[in-house]
Amino acid sequence: MDRDSSGAAERTEPASPLGKNIHEDTRAADSHSSRAGTCRNTDVARARWTLLRQVLRQKQVESPEVKQVSVRRFATFDLFSRKRLVARDHSDTSDDQWVEYRSVYFPEYSALLRDNLGPLRVNEVLNSFDNTGNVCVWPSEEVMAHYCLQKRDMFKGAVCELGGGMTCLGGLMVAICADVTEVLLSDGNEKSIQNVRGLVEKNRQAGKFGSTYVSSRVVRWDCEMDISALEGHFDFIMCADCLFLDQYRASLVDAIRRLLQPSGMALVFAPQRGETLRLFCQLAQEAGFCISQHQQYDAQVWDVHLKMLREGKGVYDENIHYPHLITLTKEPQPVSPTQGLFSPPQHSAGEAERRDRKTLQTAAERERQRLEKDKKAEEEEENEKWDKIR
Repeated sequence: MDRDSSGAAERTEPASPLGKNIHEDTRAADSHSSRAGTCRNTDVARARWTLLRQVLRQKQVESPEVKQVSVRRFATFDLFSRKRLVARDHSDTSDDQWVEYRSVYFPEYSALLRDNLGPLRVNEVLNSFDNTGNVCVWPSEEVMAHYCLQKRDMFKGAVCELGGGMTCLGGLMVAICADVTEVLLSDGNEKSIQNVRGLVEKNRQAGKFGSTYVSSRVVRWDCEMDISALEGHFDFIMCADCLFLDQYRASLVDAIRRLLQPSGMALVFAPQRGETLRLFCQLAQEAGFCISQHQQYDAQVWDVHLKMLREGKGVYDENIHYPHLITLTKEPQPVSPTQGLFSPPQHSAGEAERRDRKTLQTAAERERQRLEKDKKAEEEEENEKWDKIR
């Protein structure tokens, strides 16, 4: 049986296709150095500390100065609606607030998530493997979950989400919508997995998974024990916005290589974040993967992206907010997973990058022409008004 950090035994689950070791968290999360650097500007530094203090106290971020220094100004592509659920069990005195995340474009699919995750403690922030997924559903995770719903028919067999944070929303949606045998939801942070265990149980009780076996566990990409226990097991692996930590990027590539079956596929959603996406693709290519990179892969996501580029300046930064889709296989891909939406089959990151640049230029040119046409129409309308006055 699994045990949480307090040692309390959890409810026994059906036997996993992997056996008992898939449920056992093999080791606690190690400490890692903070990514935050020293802020030169004292006003910005003060605002960052105010932000941290408000997060620790679970208060709304009200100050404009605090909002300005938070890199998460853009929060969502509006692909899911959120509805707070009223607790029916009055004996439950916990602070947990449950919400229903329902797909806007595929409303027959929804998942139950925990909205109030409890206070973050300073020692957990400083001493855990990675806490970036401990606060919210990030845009890349939201987009990946939407894409999985869009392409639900391509999933089969065993599926694993790596680095899924507090929600593992992408893997959760696969478990809910796809005809797969099992889904493993994982993260390197123990606090995240404690929460994910609760999500799995809540959604299982709600009958969301059907016959699909769903489990969760701590999986650190640099831990030999974690990876060897799952080696060669998965038909699909997915992860969202997991490339920016330099010290773990190579470990992630190696973990994907070892966990995938020979005919398997990995779906990686991540923004460019400077050079991090390119460096990941370079490492994956050196590891022998066949790589396809896609900037346009879903109509709804692309439309929001273009709208934010026009209207969201100061809030939206495509370098950190717009996720590209990278597919990795050990064999050449006969058909692109995005074919039928935007992209033809792709077999190299370089070709994909050139095609995406050309597509983006074409879209920008069409947008420029539309704006000029609208401006001309406005001028003609204005001239007609003046002609009537004269």
